[in-house]
Amino acid sequence: MNWRYLREPVFLAESELIDLAELETWILQEDEHVMVVDKPGWVVCHPSKNGPCSSLVGACRERSGDAVLHLVSRLDRETSGLIVLAKHKKSARLFQMALQERRVEKVYIALLTGELAEPLWVTGPLARDMESPVYVKQTVRRSHSAVSARTYFDPIVTKNGFTLARVLPVTGRKHQIRAHAEHIGTPVVGDKVYGGDATLFLEFAEKGWTDRLSERLAMRRQALHAAKLVFTTDDKGEQAVYEYKAPLAWDMKEFCQHKMGIEAEAVEAFYQEAVAKPMPEPYVPLQGGKSATRDNREGAFEATGEPEASGESEA
Repeated sequence: MNWRYLREPVFLAESELIDLAELETWILQEDEHVMVVDKPGWVVCHPSKNGPCSSLVGACRERSGDAVLHLVSRLDRETSGLIVLAKHKKSARLFQMALQERRVEKVYIALLTGELAEPLWVTGPLARDMESPVYVKQTVRRSHSAVSARTYFDPIVTKNGFTLARVLPVTGRKHQIRAHAEHIGTPVVGDKVYGGDATLFLEFAEKGWTDRLSERLAMRRQALHAAKLVFTTDDKGEQAVYEYKAPLAWDMKEFCQHKMGIEAEAVEAFYQEAVAKPMPEPYVPLQGGKSATRDNREGAFEATGEPEASGESEA
């Protein structure tokens, strides 16, 4: 199928309207409690002034006829992968409580600029970057407003100056993965805010995709993908485990093949291996930022910069 989001979309400051027929191809799982969607990179989660089909939530409501769908997990516009929508309040409460109480395993796959030699934990506290022209940009620094954050980066394969990595955000801070990737010197491929020159984001917001962006960025969007979510819910002492997986985004596959020189079969094998790997051993206590008590209370999923009941986006 030659749906517009399954080929190179039009990269304008405003996203394209979602075709409801195409939306059907994004749905991975659906029952009376939840709808699980594999969001393409470039689709906005929240409704905008351009009507219901300008966003994933709006389009899903149009498709189902439900006036209310609860967004349990969220992703930034340019981040692809798993989105969970609850169909009723009880389901929303169970899944959101699992997020808040850190009973969720979250696995991302990222393409990083530079070759990461070995797995590492990043623990720098995050606060607003006061020197950046982009107001929402976060950075690692000490501040009374800083929040503790910890992220695990695990290289899957490195080649031709890039790294395909498994990334595990333990906390769920705004832009956490991208800010920590920049902090360790391996920014996410295609990141307009954290890739070293935030004026690229400002230019894109004003003009859309330009020749300068094409020259400076190796990929049109940030190469970050929510690959796996495992929720452990607790309903009055009765626990249940829900596991969701998404295939690797098409444009990240193409990058691995054409920029890194990895055969298609090997890309798929690396991806499946990364998603199946066990979680690493628990990491040492949090360092810096807010206290551990405050940190646990603020835990959530992941990155658009606007706060909501289920937290801010870490991707």
